[in-house]
Amino acid sequence: MSDILELDGISKTYGKDGPAPVPVLRDLSLSVARGEVVALVAPSGAGKSTLLHIAGLLDTADSGRVLLNARDMSGQGDRVRTEARRRELGFVYQFHHLLPEFSAAENIVLPQLANGISAAAAQARASDLLARVGLEHRAAHRPAQLSGGEQQRVAFCRALANGPALLLADEPTGNLDPATSDKVFGVLMALVRETGLAALIATHNLDLAARMDRIVRLGE
Repeated sequence: MSDILELDGISKTYGKDGPAPVPVLRDLSLSVARGEVVALVAPSGAGKSTLLHIAGLLDTADSGRVLLNARDMSGQGDRVRTEARRRELGFVYQFHHLLPEFSAAENIVLPQLANGISAAAAQARASDLLARVGLEHRAAHRPAQLSGGEQQRVAFCRALANGPALLLADEPTGNLDPATSDKVFGVLMALVRETGLAALIATHNLDLAARMDRIVRLGE
């Protein structure tokens, strides 16, 4: 399997020029291969979110390299990094962050339109993704009309709308009750397996982590 994501010697310190610098990541290296689902397990404050932000090109490391599809993104400018985020990365967070004034289908269509996809193709893609997660009958509903689990399933679909190579998820079921969390996580894993993308998923839930291909632990 080829590596979609490679982090090589990543270090990050906050407030490094101030009186009390806070080292968060120290010479960290990891990789995620195509078709692989990796669990990222860490106690609070160990740098989990920072690592995801660096991997997702939302933040920069003090040192080290971020390679996406074997392309070194570390020294790239904002335009190149933004383009890579839009075309190659999908993000899912603990809270769904759906646009409340738009329907489930529209929330999935909009990022595709921003990426230059035609309206007809974007709508077809949204319908297909909603069907995969069992929500085709809820396509016209707005987020406030959906349950927490349904909202998060729509968020998964939105993250995969543009066919990313890598999915980054930060506690994607952390806001759900245990039964709903288990069900929604199963849907996420099925989506990832069907599409064959790479995934790095941060979670505090060790039972969910055990269902992934590999576990990476921070702060131990």
